[in-house]
Amino acid sequence: MPPTPLSWEYVDGWSEESETIREARERGEELGAIALSRPSAALLRLLAATVNAQAIVEIGTGAGVSGSALLSGMAPTGVLTSIDVEAENQRVARETFTELGYDHTRARLIAGRALDVLPRMSDAAYDLVFVDGDKTEYPAILPQAKRLLRVGGLVVFDNMLWSGRVADPAERDAETMALRDTAAAIKMDDDWMPALLTVGDGLLVASLRDRT
Repeated sequence: MPPTPLSWEYVDGWSEESETIREARERGEELGAIALSRPSAALLRLLAATVNAQAIVEIGTGAGVSGSALLSGMAPTGVLTSIDVEAENQRVARETFTELGYDHTRARLIAGRALDVLPRMSDAAYDLVFVDGDKTEYPAILPQAKRLLRVGGLVVFDNMLWSGRVADPAERDAETMALRDTAAAIKMDDDWMPALLTVGDGLLVASLRDRT
């Protein structure tokens, strides 16, 4: 039996957030960088903690909501590398991280297009890759994420339900098709152990079992 609207409301409000994060959400909306949901942020934190992440790549910095969740879950000495095409997003995210008490060395912010930056990053050097950028780039980002992750690491793609469009065969726009292609590619690759979750706008989480 699917959750009722009241249950969804309960889940959305169950995870507490600081005033700093609430302000970051508001500033993100002003910038056009809509943050992931509270339950999605809570899950990101849990996943980072589960793999004891020392090094994380984030694609789509926004106003720092997702980055803050990742920083709070990863190892105390871990470093978040966050990539965003908008330098203003990263300026706001840096303020968010600072207000939360994270040292500036904990977050490396890179302004640029993910597909230009990722190829310059080291193989098998990261524990988690979180993707919440340009949806049309998701299929091209997937092999880069596979290269960057250690075996046992996690890739997490946000917006994989895309407000119901992915499940609707009539929807054929470029973003929706790219999301479907990404989900199919992970599902068909035995190197991944995936799960598609109805958290927020849909999270696709996959553990890298092998690299062939």
